[in-house]
Amino acid sequence: MSDLTLQFQKQLGETFFDIDIALPNRGITAIFGRSGAGKTSLINVISGLIRPDQGEIRISERVLFSSQSKINLPIEKRRVGYVFQEARLFPHYTVKGNLRYGIKQFDAAYFDSVVDLLAIRPLLERYPSALSGGEKQRVAIGRALLSQPDILLMDEPLASLDLPRKREVMPFLEQLADRIQIPILYVTHSLDEILRLANYLVLIQEGKVVNAGAVEAVWSSETMRPWHDLSEHSTLFSGEIVQQHHGYSITELRLAPEVPLWVRQVKGEVGSAVRLQIRATDVSLMLERPTATSIRNILPARVQQIEHRQQDEGGRYIDVKLELAPNCNLWATITEWALDDLGLKVGMDVFAQIKGVSISQQDVAVSR
Repeated sequence: MSDLTLQFQKQLGETFFDIDIALPNRGITAIFGRSGAGKTSLINVISGLIRPDQGEIRISERVLFSSQSKINLPIEKRRVGYVFQEARLFPHYTVKGNLRYGIKQFDAAYFDSVVDLLAIRPLLERYPSALSGGEKQRVAIGRALLSQPDILLMDEPLASLDLPRKREVMPFLEQLADRIQIPILYVTHSLDEILRLANYLVLIQEGKVVNAGAVEAVWSSETMRPWHDLSEHSTLFSGEIVQQHHGYSITELRLAPEVPLWVRQVKGEVGSAVRLQIRATDVSLMLERPTATSIRNILPARVQQIEHRQQDEGGRYIDVKLELAPNCNLWATITEWALDDLGLKVGMDVFAQIKGVSISQQDVAVSR
């Protein structure tokens, strides 16, 4: 299958959209940016709610819009599933009635698979007024999937939920990328949702794509710095579970062929893929390998980059980019005093210490 291709221009108010990007044909692509950057407008163009001035929109080889070929499929023929911030369920229909609304050809097996995926079978005979906010959103996701779309668009589906309801829905969203073989575009302003859900990240600013790529790469890029304060600056890794040490309740992960890492025990099978977040403030640097320390993770590294960062409250800190292995980098945040005391320079060999206990279950996402 080909990628999802978006190439269009559109003037909306004072914002001129000039988008030219190819996105993965499966998995969750997060659309991220400041309020008013154009995140929702981008997916509304795909859905047909907004008509571009010119360009082309294509899912695989299927053209939804082409100004050159004079193609502009109506919304009902685009095969697009859309989940809004609010569930928008019909109050006079049961959950089953809401799920079946708009289905042109009922497929009992597919219906059951979606109901089971979202764990909404006990809700089928209830009316929306008897559902929690999280249950309503799960039903809305199910209704969108049951239309058997070629793409699923989600516009901040957790934004209207309180924290307990978000935690209720999040596990089901995590499973979508693995279970649903279509592209999912997920608009969000939440860094936590990006970390938990996204495979690919698109950063939008004033109607333009300023960065796009695998979430691990974009997360550590310069364009994401405005969203990372001192406590949030971190590195994302894709790795795997190597072994479980149940006696000590710890798990060994592998970030690269020669880069192991011990963390607090993570629930998952050996060989499972993981995404790991390591905060830069949890990394300390040494010139020599320590011989007696409680810290289990001592990784040889080479200084790649040194950046001075000015904090809003007036303090200055140093961000140090370390190479652990080819294409495997780690950020550490230290003080200017530490920089001067250690005499760090680009190209120097050092050792990075990472406390395994500082990495919690919330920092590790295991693929299902």
